[in-house]
Amino acid sequence: MSTNLEVEIKVALPDDLSGIRETLKAAGLEIKTSRKFEANTILDTPDLALRRKRELIRIRRVGQESILTYKGQPQPGEHKTREEIESDVADPDRVELIFARLGYHPVFRYEKFRTEFSRLGAEGVVTLDETPIGNFLEIEGAPEWIDALAAQLGFYKSDYVLLSYAGLYFAHCEKHGLTTSNMVFPA
Repeated sequence: MSTNLEVEIKVALPDDLSGIRETLKAAGLEIKTSRKFEANTILDTPDLALRRKRELIRIRRVGQESILTYKGQPQPGEHKTREEIESDVADPDRVELIFARLGYHPVFRYEKFRTEFSRLGAEGVVTLDETPIGNFLEIEGAPEWIDALAAQLGFYKSDYVLLSYAGLYFAHCEKHGLTTSNMVFPA
């Protein structure tokens, strides 16, 4: 079995996304997957053993599709690099129940709207994520491709964000004096 490494960066964006959409289009990026709502559930033990090890088990629900993901510990560097293993799951509620029997329960939920962009022959993917704490551009691919595309889009390495959405949420709550819960849109 081969190991898949995910290499990515995020960049914080303004509330008005019209400018970045035009910039993406000008860079030759086209919508690969139209805007979809995602509901993500992070599983962990009651004592947060995975979080302490900086690993993650996630169930992502997008419409009728669901994906189970394991992410390993991030490697040091200019990009967020970590092992990622994913598999489609037919029944995410049953998978969550299996994990519960093994001692892994939902510890954090986060939501976002995601639009995926790509460019013919490109080595990676770009996503536009709209979250309850702001908008983010995520660029995933080979490090050189990430850096070249980020520069083409007008971003610098100093703009790179390497935190997960959970990390961004906890930092947002701390900065604004908010009690942490789940990163979900208002009902």
